[in-house]
Amino acid sequence: MNAWAALVSAIERGYGDDIYEYTNDLYCRNWLHEAWLLPDEHVVQLWTPRIKALDARCKAATIGDDGQALDQFHRLPGPDLWWWRRHPRILTGDLGRSLRSAGAIGAAPDTA
Repeated sequence: MNAWAALVSAIERGYGDDIYEYTNDLYCRNWLHEAWLLPDEHVVQLWTPRIKALDARCKAATIGDDGQALDQFHRLPGPDLWWWRRHPRILTGDLGRSLRSAGAIGAAPDTA
């Protein structure tokens, strides 16, 4: 959960690492998706609102493109993993350059 929260915060600010670190970091959300089958009902009820809030923040800080930009650099996992089909709204640094080269459209940090 903490890794997903940290990644969402970084996306909101303007992710500062490269495309390969970004795709690696997205796997923390995969882990939450897969692990969500394991906890008991009480844990699920306790943590679901926080995950939904982080997901909403991520969706607000990203642009959906059906994964077209990320797919240029990393094979996309299954279609139910929506976070792989979006890219940061603020395109900065190495990640921004890579995503722009793949056709992504977004804002520079000073205009977001």
